[in-house]
Amino acid sequence: MENESKPTIIIADIQFLIIEGLKSFLGERYRIAGLVCSKYELQEALGANVPDILIIDYSSLDFDGFDDLKAIRKNYPKMGIIILTNSLTRNELIEYNRSGIKNILHKNTGADELQACLHAMQQGRKYYSGYILDLMFDLDEKKSMADESVRQLTASEIEIVRLIASGLTTKEIAGKKCISFHTVMTHRKNILRKLGVSNASELILYAVRKGIIDTIEYHI
Repeated sequence: MENESKPTIIIADIQFLIIEGLKSFLGERYRIAGLVCSKYELQEALGANVPDILIIDYSSLDFDGFDDLKAIRKNYPKMGIIILTNSLTRNELIEYNRSGIKNILHKNTGADELQACLHAMQQGRKYYSGYILDLMFDLDEKKSMADESVRQLTASEIEIVRLIASGLTTKEIAGKKCISFHTVMTHRKNILRKLGVSNASELILYAVRKGIIDTIEYHI
């Protein structure tokens, strides 16, 4: 009866040491309802018995994408989910939040942070481990620096970026804008310097990511 009163947990990860470490650490306070290492095993475990908490390294399992995670969230809305990860991108963080998941731990997390995350989740609060917060701040800083670089471009330079992306040569850009070849070259050098890229290919990819251009054509 005592064991049945404990909150239940399923651990989903492909790393044996992670699974065994969590099982050993959590075993006294929680009832381990399942240890799984694939999408199929997780679906089987959830179908048999929905736990109070799912601790999962989502990126390591054989899921097709975030739609699978959203489906789990939708099908088991009362189940708390804690994400384990070795890395985190801005898009992944956005997708986790869109899925309603706001408890994320880096795999180098210590016991105190794991306990704090479990407590916060059970209280309906979000929790990011310190390393995840550092990653988020780093992403914000890099984004801020990148946005500042874009703001440094003049209207004429932005137009030249778009002309380069459309496949025009330096000579063709000069003719289209009725300026000298040398002036266009100067603009190109300034643009590359301001954006911190080294060639036209990097420039175009950067411009797409930052919304300077919407669509591009590649010319070989």
